[in-house]
Amino acid sequence: MKNRKNWLIVLSCAMLVLAFTTGGIAADQPNKVKLGILLPLTGTFASVAETQRDGALLAVDDLNAKGGLNMPWGKVKVEPVVGDDEAKLDVGVRRFSYMSSEGIKGIMGQTWAPMAFAINELVKKSPMPYFPTCVMAKDAFKKGTLSDATFAVAFSPWTVGYMDASAAINVLGKKRIFMLARADAWGWDIRDGVKDAIKEFGGEMVGYAELPKGTSDYTAVLQKVKAAKPDVFICAQFAGDAVALLKQCFQLGLNKDMVIFNSFITNVVAKGIPPKALKDVYSMHYYYYDLAGLKDPELEAKAKAYTARYQKKYGTPPDAYATIAYVAANELFRGMEKAGSLEPKAIAAAVMADGGKFDCVKGSAQWREDHTPIYKYAAFLVRGKGPAEQKSEWDLFEVVGYQGGPKVLPPLSSLGY
Repeated sequence: MKNRKNWLIVLSCAMLVLAFTTGGIAADQPNKVKLGILLPLTGTFASVAETQRDGALLAVDDLNAKGGLNMPWGKVKVEPVVGDDEAKLDVGVRRFSYMSSEGIKGIMGQTWAPMAFAINELVKKSPMPYFPTCVMAKDAFKKGTLSDATFAVAFSPWTVGYMDASAAINVLGKKRIFMLARADAWGWDIRDGVKDAIKEFGGEMVGYAELPKGTSDYTAVLQKVKAAKPDVFICAQFAGDAVALLKQCFQLGLNKDMVIFNSFITNVVAKGIPPKALKDVYSMHYYYYDLAGLKDPELEAKAKAYTARYQKKYGTPPDAYATIAYVAANELFRGMEKAGSLEPKAIAAAVMADGGKFDCVKGSAQWREDHTPIYKYAAFLVRGKGPAEQKSEWDLFEVVGYQGGPKVLPPLSSLGY
């Protein structure tokens, strides 16, 4: 009886150890991984956020169609967990906390840069791979600001401004620049990039103004622009502000006197502009689906395949911010597979391994020390098509050039490296 009692105790202990052991294995080697996708799906940025969500979900679909993540213990499906941060810091923090409690192993999203800052601070304290999908302020890339496992596949507004002026001067041959900034970090970073490119390439700033986000009447500033007689008018307005401004540029006839250059555009924004006002407006576009004008057959083939999958799922071609999210999700997946682990430090090290080189629908790229990528095609220079040129609903632009390489990023020394 005594031996039987001892045997039962040993068996019970063994079963307890086995339960803990197999439980640990199950936790470390799951057959499903949850991915948090947090975006402002209601409110001011909803139309852009919806395209970001769609890009991220297409990346998940593409991965799961191949069986999931290729991990050392087998194939692992990815389950997206979508949340709405409403572009409100308290809501975003609360939703992120809920997602974390649900067991997500990575987080991506954000359209509004302040929210990206907040999420980055949270993953610093509770490490988790984070891939923001917005254009973050230049200060975000200063040494020690981003968490070790935060990687931003888009650049800062400084780069947008630098590319604007570089393209205006070097591609379009327009050196006399009037600039209208937005009165916040977005606009000021773009202004600084424009100024640095002017200094480098020999342009001239013949006028400058700034207005707050949400301005509806641009008449007074546009009269100043007309009087200054620049070669090119670079404006940093985005989304609804850009639509209002570009309509008013056309109404006042500025298009006849100078090149209109909207700093950064998306298809969703361009759709809100009448074709006659969009005609011959230039802009930098993170990604445009029709790259025929680029004369790069390999990249054009990638664009066609990607566009076909996106259009089949959503009925429209992919937009710029959808592609930011698509690239971000795929880089997170690449990091997980290369690490063979879900541990944040291992994923971060894997992303940066082999010189940080990777390939995506935008072509070849390489992660820099500040966790922003150097792209050959950082952004595409597009020209707006007029009514006679547009052959279909989304035939909005012609790609006429591009900007890229390490020079379009701020020097690492300016960021404390």
